[in-house]
Amino acid sequence: MRDLPKVELHLHLEGAAPPKFIRGLAKEKNVNLDGVFDANGHYAHTDFIDFLRVYEAATEVLQSPMDFYRLTRAILSECAENGVVYAETFMSPDFCGGRDLGAWKEYLHAIQEAAAEAEAQDGIILKGIVTCIRHFGPDKARETAKCAAETAGDFVTGYGIGGDESAGSLRDFAWSFDMAREAGLRITAHAGEWGGPESVREAIDDLRAERVGHGVRAIEDLGLVDELAARGTVLEVCPGSNVSLGVYPDWSSHPIAKLRARGVKVTVSTDDPPFFHTSMVNEYEQLNRAFGWDQADFAALNKTAIEAAFCDEATRTKVKKRLETAA
Repeated sequence: MRDLPKVELHLHLEGAAPPKFIRGLAKEKNVNLDGVFDANGHYAHTDFIDFLRVYEAATEVLQSPMDFYRLTRAILSECAENGVVYAETFMSPDFCGGRDLGAWKEYLHAIQEAAAEAEAQDGIILKGIVTCIRHFGPDKARETAKCAAETAGDFVTGYGIGGDESAGSLRDFAWSFDMAREAGLRITAHAGEWGGPESVREAIDDLRAERVGHGVRAIEDLGLVDELAARGTVLEVCPGSNVSLGVYPDWSSHPIAKLRARGVKVTVSTDDPPFFHTSMVNEYEQLNRAFGWDQADFAALNKTAIEAAFCDEATRTKVKKRLETAA
C-alpha cells in the first residue's frame, strides 16, 4: 500500500499540520495552546464543532509566510512517505494574512516555494485550492474570492468552501463562487458530511460544483446518487475522517463502496490526517479490510482522481504516466 502511487484531492493545509510541528512553533513563539492537545500530544477534540475550535486554535501559531513554508515542507514530506505523487490542498487567506491581498501573495509565494522544493526532492506535485470559511460568512468569502481570483494560475487552480455546514446556505456564497469561476478557477464545495443530501444538491445546483468534498450522505437519497453518477460529479471522500468524527460508526458502515457500485465517481483522501489519526496508507489498508479492495481498485480510484484534478493537461499527463508505470 505504501509503494502504490496515490492522488489526494482533499487535504487541508493547516489541518494536515503534524502536532509535533505545531507544538514546536508554539514553544518558539510562546503561544499557549492549552486545550489543543491531549496527554499523548495528539489533537484533542470531542465532535465536529470542537474540532473546528481546536483547528482554529492550532493555526494561531502560524503567523508568517515562513511558518507556512515550513508547514508545507513538513506536510509534503509526510505525503510523499505515504506514496502520494500528486496532491491538492485547501488554503485559506483567512489564516494567511487575514484576507489582505498583499499579505496573501506573500504567504502564497512561501507555500509555492516549499512546494517546488518538495517536487524537486520527493517528486510530489502540489496544487492549491483557495477556500472560504462558511461560518465566517458570505462577506468575508467575497474577500477570499478576490484573493483567489487575483492569484489564479498554474498553482492556484481551484476555489472551494469549508467549515460548519450548518452555517447559512450555500447559495449565500454564490457571488464569491461566480467571481472565482470567472477567473478560471475550478469549483469544489464541502457538503454532504453534516448537512445531509440536500446540502449536496445545493453544492451542485447553487454553486455548480464539479467536485463535492465528502458528499457521502447523498447515499440517503438514491435519486440524488443516480444524478451524481449521470453528471459525472466527483466526490472527494475521506472515510477515516467520517468514521473518526462519528458520521458513520465504523469502516464497514461507510457508504463509499455503495456509492461507487452505483456509478458515482469517488476518490479517497485524508482531510485533516493528524486530527483523525490517519494517512493515505491507512485509508487504503482500511478500505482493503472493509471491502476487499485490491490494487486494481485503488488504481481505478487514482485514475478517477487524476482525471478530476484541478491541474493543467501537462501535469495530468505526467502524473498519469507515474500511475500507469506502477499499475
